[in-house]
Amino acid sequence: MSRFPGFRMDGRWIRSMRGEKVPVDPFLPYGWFNERERTLSGDVKEVSAILLTNRECPYSCLMCDLWKHTTSETVPVGAIPSQIKYALEKLSPATSLKLFNSGSFFDPGAIPVEDYPQIASLLAGFENVLVESHTAFIGEEALEFSRMLNGRLQVAIGLESVHPEVLPRLNKGMTLDGFKKAVGFLQTNRISARAFILLRPPFLSEEEGVEWACKSIDFAFSCGVDICSVIPVRSGNGALDRLADEGFFQEPSIQSLERVIAYGIGLQKGLVFADLWDLERFSGCKHCFESRKERLNQINLTQEHMKPVECSY
Repeated sequence: MSRFPGFRMDGRWIRSMRGEKVPVDPFLPYGWFNERERTLSGDVKEVSAILLTNRECPYSCLMCDLWKHTTSETVPVGAIPSQIKYALEKLSPATSLKLFNSGSFFDPGAIPVEDYPQIASLLAGFENVLVESHTAFIGEEALEFSRMLNGRLQVAIGLESVHPEVLPRLNKGMTLDGFKKAVGFLQTNRISARAFILLRPPFLSEEEGVEWACKSIDFAFSCGVDICSVIPVRSGNGALDRLADEGFFQEPSIQSLERVIAYGIGLQKGLVFADLWDLERFSGCKHCFESRKERLNQINLTQEHMKPVECSY
């Protein structure tokens, strides 16, 4: 069997594999929570995260499932500030804030530029603010928003994978050169960058998944990012389920995540985090899962190697 399927995996095909969206209210965020995270200064601080409701991202990436909580049209001016205000009233106090919006914060079709001043005003008490963006939208809008903030802006970019055959097939519409230029632009303007790295995207074996996640971390740090977040790829968006049925995709193991994080931490070139969201699905053993999860959580907070979990099952 070929490493890649014989049919075209463009945006139209990817969208045709989807199920139904979850009904959302454009004036309410679809999620919010607090977590602890290590900062670039070495402290562990409380961080708030808000999952903003807005228009679906124009890039239909092969592995993405964030479209499930999006609208079909740009939300009205004032809706995003209303969402942020609503969530902040319910969240515990924190020094940093993450705004996730299922796409690109600087896409004017997602976050109306007219809302920037009010958003910045609501975020005046935060030392650090993280947003996410595709490289195509990183430009003057990012600088404009950064200037409005009291705290420091950080932009998270999905690098995904540096595999030369896999990245183009993710339908992301991004090149490695484009990623490098975007990070360089942010650096020049004193804006921190974070990279999202996929662990075992489609078309890779388990061992290849580990190898290319490590290579992706190398590339991200060489471009100047401060933080790499490693995300195990999970099925459930329709397209990946189809590829799994045909033998082109399999979810990675928690042990592979442990290996990649150990590699990244060992580089000592920046912070490396394991994404712990829905982590249990990557574990094949109920006896050692909680120990493995807590170990990864502690590594995230300390950025230090810890004794591996031993399991006799």
